[in-house]
Formats: sequence, C-alpha cells, structure tokens
Amino acid sequence: MQRNIIFFFLAIALNLMPSCSSQKDTFTNRLYHNTTARFNAYYYAKEKILELEKEIQNEYQEDFSQVLPVFYPIDSATVEAKEELLKEAREMASKAVDWHKISDWVDPSYFLIGKVDYYKGKYEEAQNTFKFLNVNSKQDDVRHIALIQLLRSFIDHQQFEDASFVIDFLSKEENINDENKQYLYKTLAYYYEARGEMELMAPSLFKSLEYTKDKSEASRINFILAQLYQQSGLDAFAYEYYQKSVSGSPNYERTFFAQLYSQQVAELERSKDLKRVREYYDDLYKDNKNVDFRDVILFEKGRFEKKQGNLDEAIRLYSLAAKEVTENDRQKGYIYEALSEVYLNEKEDFLKTKYYLDSALSKFKETDKNYGLLSAKKIIFDQYALNYELLTTNDSLIQLSKLSPEDQEKFVDDFLAMEEERLIKEAELAKDKKSPGRFENLLAFGGNSGATFYWDNPVAIQKGALEFAQIWGNRELSDNWRTSDRGFQEAVNVGNNNNSSEANNSDNNNESNTITTNLPDKAALLNQIPNSPELLEQMVDQMEEAYFNLGKLLYFDLKQPDKAIEYLEALIEKYPQTLKKPEAFYTLYLATKDLEKDSDRYAQLLNQEFPNSQYTKSINNPDKVSGSKANLASGENYKTAYQYFKDRSYEEARTIVRQTLNEYPLTKNTDRLLLLDIMITGQLEPLETYKERLKTYLQQTKEEELLDFAEKLLKAVSEDDTASMGAATAETNKEEEPSAVSENLPDVPNVESPYKENFNQTHIFILPMNTDVAEKASDLTAALESFHNSNFSSARLRTGTISLGQKTTILIISPFSDAEKSIAYKEAFLNSFNNDSLTEEIKNSSFVISIENFQQLNKRKDIKEYRSFYKKAY
Repeated sequence: MQRNIIFFFLAIALNLMPSCSSQKDTFTNRLYHNTTARFNAYYYAKEKILELEKEIQNEYQEDFSQVLPVFYPIDSATVEAKEELLKEAREMASKAVDWHKISDWVDPSYFLIGKVDYYKGKYEEAQNTFKFLNVNSKQDDVRHIALIQLLRSFIDHQQFEDASFVIDFLSKEENINDENKQYLYKTLAYYYEARGEMELMAPSLFKSLEYTKDKSEASRINFILAQLYQQSGLDAFAYEYYQKSVSGSPNYERTFFAQLYSQQVAELERSKDLKRVREYYDDLYKDNKNVDFRDVILFEKGRFEKKQGNLDEAIRLYSLAAKEVTENDRQKGYIYEALSEVYLNEKEDFLKTKYYLDSALSKFKETDKNYGLLSAKKIIFDQYALNYELLTTNDSLIQLSKLSPEDQEKFVDDFLAMEEERLIKEAELAKDKKSPGRFENLLAFGGNSGATFYWDNPVAIQKGALEFAQIWGNRELSDNWRTSDRGFQEAVNVGNNNNSSEANNSDNNNESNTITTNLPDKAALLNQIPNSPELLEQMVDQMEEAYFNLGKLLYFDLKQPDKAIEYLEALIEKYPQTLKKPEAFYTLYLATKDLEKDSDRYAQLLNQEFPNSQYTKSINNPDKVSGSKANLASGENYKTAYQYFKDRSYEEARTIVRQTLNEYPLTKNTDRLLLLDIMITGQLEPLETYKERLKTYLQQTKEEELLDFAEKLLKAVSEDDTASMGAATAETNKEEEPSAVSENLPDVPNVESPYKENFNQTHIFILPMNTDVAEKASDLTAALESFHNSNFSSARLRTGTISLGQKTTILIISPFSDAEKSIAYKEAFLNSFNNDSLTEEIKNSSFVISIENFQQLNKRKDIKEYRSFYKKAY
C-alpha cells in the first residue's frame, strides 16, 4: 500500500516537473522536491553510508576475551578501500542540497555530508557541519542527531570537556525521537567507556536497549552487559545477559562465546566435579560446529588445568591450541603470551620465553592492549637469547675444532644421520597420528582409507625431500625459528640442550601436516668449525663478553641472583685476566648480598686486586650520596674540570676529577670523568701510560660516543706522532665537548638526541621508582588495576614492571595508541590515583614514551637523558 502511494505522488511530481523550480515555493513544487530529494538523492546517499558502516562491522574482528567496544572501531584501511562509497554519498547528498533547496531534506542531507567527512577523517569539517545544523536547522530531529554525532566525534578525540557540554545541552532537550534516543544512550555508553567509567556504562546501555529495534544490535549490547557483569563478579546477572545475547540471531561466533562464558559463570569455575568440567570442554571440542573455535576451547581448558595446578597439562593444551588452524591471529597471540608467562614464571626458561614472546608479538597489532608491554619485555629476552645462543654455539664449535678433520667429518655425518632419522619419524607421526584423547586433533575427513597416493603420504614426501636434497643440494630456508631446522648447535649439545625444541613445534606449518624440512648442508656445517687461531680467539672473546652480559642481565633485569652468580663465577674462572673482573666482582658482591651469602669475599677481592676501581670505592663508601644528586654534582664537577683542561690547567683538572671519582664512585658521568682523567694523563705522564690506559678504557666502557672519542685518541698516538695526537685531541675535543656535557646541559645546540619525535606511535606510561620502594609496594598493581577498571576500562590497559639498572624499577602501563592518549592517562594518574606506597614526588616523576624510544631508554638506562628530550618534545 505504502509503495503505491509513493508511486502515485512520484507520478504527479513527474507530470509537474517541467513547471517546477528549486526556488518557487508552491504546493506542487514542494511536493516534487520533497519526493525526489527523499526517495532519490537523500535515500541513495544514506544507503551508501549504511553500506560503509556494514563493511566496517564485517571487517572488524571481535576480541571476545575483552569487553566488546560499544561502537565498532573505524578502520582507516576499510574506509580507504570503500572511498568510492563516500564519494557517491557526498555527490548524492550535495544534489539533494543544491537541486532541492525548498525541500525538507536539505538539513538531513547536510548531516550526511557531515558523516562523510567524519568517516574520511576530516573531523574539523564534520564537527563544523554538526554545529552549523544545531544552530541553523529548524528540524529538531536533525539538530538532535547532529548533536549526538558531534558528541561521538568529541569522544573519539577525548575532548571530554566539550563532550560534557553537549551531554548537558542534550539533557535539556525535549521531544527527542526514539531512534535518536537509542543512538544518544549508546553514545553515552561510549563516553563512559572512553573515560573508563565502567560502572556507568551499564545504565546507558540499558536505556539504549529500550529503544533498540534491531535484534542483532540488541544481542550485541546484551553480550557487552554480560561481560561487564562478569568482570564485576556478578555471575548471576552475567549468566542472564549471556543467555539474552543468544537471541536476536547473532553470528555463530558470538553465540559460541555466549554459551562458553555463560557456563563458566554459572558453574564451571565453582564446580568440584573436575571430570564433568573436562568433559564439557571435550564435548565442545568434538562438536563440528565449533571447528573454528577449537583453539579457544583448548586454551580455555588449559587455563582451567593451570588453575588446578596441572602445569604440564596446561602447557600441552596451550601447545595444541597453537597448532589449530584459525584465522584469529589475536587469539593465537593470547595463547603464545600465556606460554611465555608459564615458561617465565613457572619454568624460568628464558630462551623459550623469548621465542613465545616473538610469536605473540607477531600475532598482535600495535594497537592491541598488550603490545607495548610485550615489546618492552621482549627487549630483555632478546638480549638474553643473543648472548646465551652465542655462548653455547661458540663453546660447541670450539670443542669440535679440537677434533681431527676425520673425527669432525664423522661427527657431522652422525649428526646428519640423526637429523634424517628425526625428520622421517616426524613424517611417520604425521601419517599415523591418531586421537588417543579427545583433545588431540581430530582425523581429517577421508578417514583411514590407507591411501597410497604420494601427496597423501607424509613419509613418502619426506623421503623424497631428503633424496632431492642429497642430489640437488639444499635451498635456503625461511628465517623463522618455528619452521627452520634444528641447527648445528643442537647436534653438538644433543641430549642436554633442547631449550627451543618444544617452542619450535608449537606452530609448525598449521596449513599442512607434511614436513618437508631439508637436511643441513654438510659442507656448510663443516665450514662453521673454526680452523684458524684468529677465528678461535674471536670466538673466545665473544664468549667472554657473553658470560659477562648474561650475568648482568640475570641479576639486574631478570632478578635471578643465583643464576647470575653462576655465569659471573664462570667468567672469572675461565678468563682470570678479564678486564671486566672489577664489575663482575661488584655484581657478585650485590648478588651474594641479596642471597645473604658471603658477599664480604668479593668486597675483599675488589680491595685486594682493584683498590682504585670505582666499584671498590662504591662498596667501601655505601653511605655516599647516590642517585640524581650524585649525577648532578658529578656533572657540575666534570664541567669545571673540563674547563680547566681546556685552559691547560692540568693539575687542577686532575684534582677535581679524582676528588669527584672518590666522592661519587658510580654515576652517569663516571665514564666521562675517567676519560677526562686519561686525557690529563696524556699531558702529564709518559706516552705509553696514556696508550695503555686508553686501551683498557676501550674494553670497559659501553657508551658509543665516548668509545668513538677514545678510539680517535688512541689512533692519534698509535704511530707515536705527538703532533698528530695534539691536533686530533684538539679537534675531537671541539666536536665532543657538547655531548660530553649534554647530560647536564640539555640546551646545548648541535647535540643529536638518540630519541625521536613520533607522537602517532604506540606509547607507554612509565613510573620510575627505587627498587626498594617497588618491592614494598605489594598492593600497587592491584590498586592500579582497580583504578583502570574504574577510569579506563575500555582502554584494556596492562601493568608490568621491569628493572632499569641496579636501583631503579620502572612500572609500565600500556598500550596507548598515540602520545595524546598517554598524556591524558598521565594527567588522570596524577590527579586521581592515590596509593600509600607512592609519594607525590614519585608520582610526578612519571612520563610517557613511544615504543621506539623505549627501546633506546632500555638500552641506555639513562632516565635523565630521556627527560631532557621529554621536556622539549612533550
């Protein structure tokens, strides 16, 4: 009936069209323009925008492990791919405005133009359009929807003051229609979500539900309400709303998670019948409808087993979950993250931790909640793996170098035979794999047909691959730890070094059960064995460095004093003349002191062997000023001494330098002061003394700028050319003076900071504090979680801590998609977060940093240097 009426009016309008004008205000004119604007230009413009919104919804991958966002996030890539839709929408809406000026659809069309700008990221233009409609439109419905869209835009950009003003204005408006009310209350829920006020989200969602006619949208809102109740511990309400969310024809994915979570809150978490709980997960796994969610089921069962204390079973289930074929990369990321946490916290296997972190990060996007924290952790474990693998590889190759060429070749042949046997066995397992339990992968369709076709036979494929390699040689493998061959090092350490074998098997080519890894090349393996004194010496030096680095990493970063002692004592035993001995003794002193062992032994060794070392002075003077005060004072003294040096007052410069080194043994300026003392030596003492001190310094300092400087000085005197030394010293001093004092003169020009401005990159919030304070603040993490739940629930923030040197621990909160969001969090933290363990001074020491800059900070461990950049940039 309605269609007939429309066509009737349309026919009349067409008959009258020759006499119609866009300006002439007559009944027939208005009828024509209202009809054609509404059912032509406006209609098509609106349909194009709805099509884009549907595409945004379809392209977004829901993360059901977190509270779903109120609105589907707008993906700029999706908008760009559908730019033609927005172009057409603008054209049609503009026609409604330009061609039908006397119609009632001009203002609604202006609103659509504003939405086009909104989706294209032209937020200022969009906001101006919505403001214009609020001021100028005489249609209340249009004004209201424009204000609501303006509110959403303000929330997108965290302009909460402007958003509050709009909310207050709308609260006084009357006669808001039901459709606009639904959108308004949903946007209010988004407002509280963006502010992290979770307790206020639910009432707004309830009101939105009252006016929601679309059953699918009502289902999603019910699911969000259920998640909020579950997060608050209100399991009965959570169960009710999970059940409600199943109605409304949701997609199967949401239905699956609704049923899974409703069972969890109803009884699984509290059930004492462990067999029944396990059978529930088994039944879910066997259900063919859940094929796409088997990774989730295995993961959830693994979490259940971990809660029961069955750690090995949890690891097995996590590993099976990682092998499942899925398009949900984020879920794979959670699985790998869980495995990394197990191997870090329960197994203390840092190598596997590193590899699982790699896998987790490869599955997450930078915008995901835990990307920043995982990236920060990965830096430390990358260093651990680098040094550990270098140490074990070099040790193995050096042992092989001691064999005769015949024995070396026999060893390689035996290794290749073992590898071939292993690969064939893996292929046989792939062929004969059965399901001994419900949680092994189910047999593929086709059953056990006993097929002999080549491509159905993994053993045949594997043997063929090996024969091909023997005849034609190897082809380069992809550089991926999970799919690469086991490597030569593992053969050398067969039986006692399987650190990465389990991790390597967790994601082995999910798309195929066949294994076609080729054998390593025999000649390439033999070539890895060092066959010259120079190569052997180089490997030995690398091992010395690795022992030292591992000892420091384990003590300062991984908080493993017992393991640190093992590596540092091995360093001193294997390399008794190492120039790193003073710092090794100092770290051993700290580690044994932490374990309440014989730390005095290392204090005595330092005093006996290195009485003038800065580490000895630090131990002998534990009450000396340290920290920022010591850095500031030593920096000021350094500038004074350096000026004396430039004025050729060498004795005065030496006096200040050595007094400073005695009074402040270990500061950020120690290496600079030591180098200045060496430069003074070059003016007052024999040339050989100067050269020897420079050589020692080059092996002990880590700061790249100072290393380059010292190398230039040594090069200048290596040919025993005093004039060259003087010229090089003067030239280098001129170049290096700004960087030498940059610690305390941040405004000195021409000093290139290692930190770069990148405000659009993912940021993290940092709260540095003394390690003792961090250890005593046992309730800090829980307090922050509560703070986040109350104020930033939708931000999905993660909290963690890592060490940044011996006495500094940094608390990391992440992620924030850009600098603006991280700064907004910092302001909220300073104004609203209170905890007895944090003084105002500690809170005010907080700062934000991009992921890229954090890697530099973690490497340089110089917070003061970063603060200098931070004050300028932020």
